[in-house]
Amino acid sequence: MTTNDPIFEEKQYMGHNRLSIVIRSILTIFCFVGYYWSENPKPVQVVFFKIGSYPIQQFTNSGLLFFIMGIVILVLSTVLTYILHINTKVFKGYIIVDGFWTARKVKIDLKNITSIRKSRYKKNILRRAVYNLHNKGIIRFYTSGEDFIELADNSGFVYRIGTHKVHELYAILKAELKLLNS
Repeated sequence: MTTNDPIFEEKQYMGHNRLSIVIRSILTIFCFVGYYWSENPKPVQVVFFKIGSYPIQQFTNSGLLFFIMGIVILVLSTVLTYILHINTKVFKGYIIVDGFWTARKVKIDLKNITSIRKSRYKKNILRRAVYNLHNKGIIRFYTSGEDFIELADNSGFVYRIGTHKVHELYAILKAELKLLNS
């Protein structure tokens, strides 16, 4: 292992974020229901509410747009599972958190870290993916998952890095900090 090889590496992909999955699923269901409604335009009486007739009956194949949009959203969801959002790499003495495309790399020097802890996020299905979000004194990196590592440095910055491999990352960072402080 050379000095340029990472000790730890984790990749997180855009399509795995729960909030994005929920939004795309709702839009897809809406599109397919709109397509079904266009193909079956007669009014329907359901127990609690009435679904009226399809409003654009004078145009033939008007619901085809809904069907095409539903398919496009499904294809987009599939493609998003292969788009890298966050790449976390731990090297000897520092961490690099790299984002997608034009996002700047964030280098966290482990010599300045004063404390480290692992924790879980509160139960929340609607947590959006963030990269390098500065909010209330905390710098957040999150795509998906329930766990994070929190690092505090001597200049007052707190870094929260979401991870799926919290125990492995914590052990590696703890060992690196112990090695740097001795």
